[in-house]
Amino acid sequence: MTTTMVFTFVGADKPGLVGKLAQTVSSHGGNWLESRMSELAGHFAGIVQVGVSQADLPALHAALAALSSDQLTIIVAGAGPHGGTLEPDHLLRLTIIGNDRPGIVREVATALAARNINVHDMVTTITSAPMSGAPWFEATVSVEVPVALDLAELKAQLDTIANALSLDIDMD
Repeated sequence: MTTTMVFTFVGADKPGLVGKLAQTVSSHGGNWLESRMSELAGHFAGIVQVGVSQADLPALHAALAALSSDQLTIIVAGAGPHGGTLEPDHLLRLTIIGNDRPGIVREVATALAARNINVHDMVTTITSAPMSGAPWFEATVSVEVPVALDLAELKAQLDTIANALSLDIDMD
């Protein structure tokens, strides 16, 4: 029987890190299914989902733990059956742009959580504003929404946050 395992890692950004992880997964009977990885401030971090047989799971877990060192941290989050996905009409995409300031992610995340909205994927970046060169915040957020969600009320709350923080928040 095949199960899935999810693990996270963070380490010094250097060539061969992903290859070492992929080789470890493969040599212990695992299949690399999905991952999100990125370099941030000289570190390389990611989250990985692998498929592995129940019989090979303990050996893969031990092999990943053995890779942890001063330069690399690996945490196995768990194993279990792959969860289902929502229908496409239950997914929304938020685009957030504006001058960077503390609290943007906190305010939006709090508004989403208060409505039982699950963040499916979030990518944030800081660049330079087009005219001033000031720090410019950009985010793309995919969210899973409950069937009974009042979209007009959510839009009103996001507009309130956008006005308070001088942002543009679009909801598709």
